[in-house]
Amino acid sequence: MNFDINEVIANMSGAVQETVSENWMDAKSATTQFLTNRKERLALIAELRITGDLPQEKFESRLNDEKLILEAELHAVAVITKAIAQKAANAAIDVLTNAVSTALGGIL
Repeated sequence: MNFDINEVIANMSGAVQETVSENWMDAKSATTQFLTNRKERLALIAELRITGDLPQEKFESRLNDEKLILEAELHAVAVITKAIAQKAANAAIDVLTNAVSTALGGIL
């Protein structure tokens, strides 16, 4: 199974958009900036996990760090409540986690 970071990033953005719904236009800039700035790092974390060079525990720790950073950036958007920011960050990271799991399933 191939892992396409561009597709995953688009899906992560979509997950945030669905979560924040009517507040998307306010959150779009922060989400896009975060995903653009972190794309290479997210791709590296995913690739290391897929190749087995990063154990699951470390992978989850790194993803939690990324989720907290995204959540903090989304908090910068005043109209988004903390709960919505948390849900949005969780939804985006879930997309990445599922993509890596799918890629791992294709290897096993």
